Amino acid sequence: MTPEIHIRREGAAGRITLDRPSALNALTYDMCGQIEDALADWEDDAAVKHVMIDAVGEKAFCAGGDVQDLYAAGKAGDFSFGQRFWADEYRLNARLAEYPKPVISFLQGFTMGGGVGIGCHGSHRIVDANSQIAMPECSIGLVPDVGGSFILGRAPGRLGEYLGLTTARMTGADAIYAGFADFLIPKDAWPTLKDALIAGEGADSLAKSAVHAEETTLPALQDRIDAHFSGDTLGDILRALKTSQDTDFAANAFKMIARNSPLAMACAVQMIQQLRAPDASIRTALALEYRFTFRALEHSDFIEGVRAQVIDKDRTPKWQHDLDGVPQEATAQMLSPLGAHELSFEKKG
Repeated sequence: MTPEIHIRREGAAGRITLDRPSALNALTYDMCGQIEDALADWEDDAAVKHVMIDAVGEKAFCAGGDVQDLYAAGKAGDFSFGQRFWADEYRLNARLAEYPKPVISFLQGFTMGGGVGIGCHGSHRIVDANSQIAMPECSIGLVPDVGGSFILGRAPGRLGEYLGLTTARMTGADAIYAGFADFLIPKDAWPTLKDALIAGEGADSLAKSAVHAEETTLPALQDRIDAHFSGDTLGDILRALKTSQDTDFAANAFKMIARNSPLAMACAVQMIQQLRAPDASIRTALALEYRFTFRALEHSDFIEGVRAQVIDKDRTPKWQHDLDGVPQEATAQMLSPLGAHELSFEKKG
């Protein structure tokens, strides 16, 4: 059986290669654990100058976390598996964001959800013209997580709310504009760059290979996004879209939003706005996300969202709340402090 992940040291690089191309390199619980162990081993290894993360196949770097085990556990009434999974995954996300050595990721094809957590917190994030990056969690009843809410909170204007609620996909160039990537480099140059990094060339040399990111759509939409997504709540944003005179943009955005979990979106708006605070950090974001995901299997729309999108694929989820009818107490419950269960960034056991 082919391993799902290849971890090794090559020259000056600690190398992590995801290898589940038939599953779009979806991230499993075991893969997260292996990555965390490797990062711990390499942190004090003077021979490892930087960490490189890439993936096998053309279609995806990593299209997300493998949610089927979470779904099965939740259906069986085992809520502790999800709580443990998300806690360990978030600890890994924080480690990548705070790693003392350069972390270089090569993000071909789809990078979504859990793939963002692995690939978009490093110091040097490389995309090409065909990269597609998104935070699609609200479509399965979750909030943007794996630290993605922090990037959304730092995106220009109200772009965070727009990307989080519509789950729109970004091109490589748009991902740079939104803060999810750093360099647009043609994919045929990647093997040479990897060889140079293995040979000991510094990560900062990657900037020399970057090309100008011309094919962007988000900057031209920024004023419209800011005008329609500036409300304090999901309800405010929905009202702005419904009453807009900018019919094409508003209609398209509303159509995308209407497919997703109202509860998740209402919580996402609140989270993204909190994370705009100047003192917010990746740990602030992950801890806030964990308050939602700790409760997700039991109280959110996650089980129904995965059923509709992944298991049965009927694309007709039955959400708990109407689009414009999420009670304030419901969001308060999902994001309230967890007391003794608050996220810890210390590895247990």
